[in-house]
Amino acid sequence: MKNERQDEEKNFVEEVGLVFEQTGLPRMAGRVLGRLLISDSPHQSADELTEALMVSKGAISTATRHLVQCGLVERISLPGVRHYYFRIQANAWQHMVRRGIVDEIKMVRQLAEHGLELLADKTPLTPLAEMLAVYTFMEREVPALLERWEREAK
Repeated sequence: MKNERQDEEKNFVEEVGLVFEQTGLPRMAGRVLGRLLISDSPHQSADELTEALMVSKGAISTATRHLVQCGLVERISLPGVRHYYFRIQANAWQHMVRRGIVDEIKMVRQLAEHGLELLADKTPLTPLAEMLAVYTFMEREVPALLERWEREAK
C-alpha cells in the first residue's frame, strides 16, 4: 500500500513537471514545484528535495533558483538551522497568472494591432480583427477577474 502511494506521488510530481514545462518552466523546476505541493511538510530543504526527486544538488539548486526568481517559491531559514528551506510562495498562483497570462495577452493584442496597422490601407483580414477583439477583451477582463478572486479569497 505504501509503495503504491509513493508511486502515485512520483507520477504526480512527474505530471507537474510536464505540465509546467509546457508553460515555459524547466521540467526540473516543475518537478520541484510538484514535490512542494504534495509534501507533508510546509517546506523542504535542498537535501530533502534531492533525495525525494533522486537528482543532484546542482539540479535542485538551479530549479529552486528559477522558481524563486519566478515568484512561485520562496527560500526561508529556520531558527537554529544552518541550511535553507523552500516553500510555495503565498499568492504564487495569482502571481503566476498575472505574470504569465496577462503579459502574454498584452503581447498578442499588440501584435494584432501591429498587423492591422500594416493593413491600414487595405480591408482588414477578419481573423486579424477578431484576434485584436478577443485579446483586447481578455486584457480588460483578466485583471478584473484576478481582483475578484483576491477579494473572494480573503
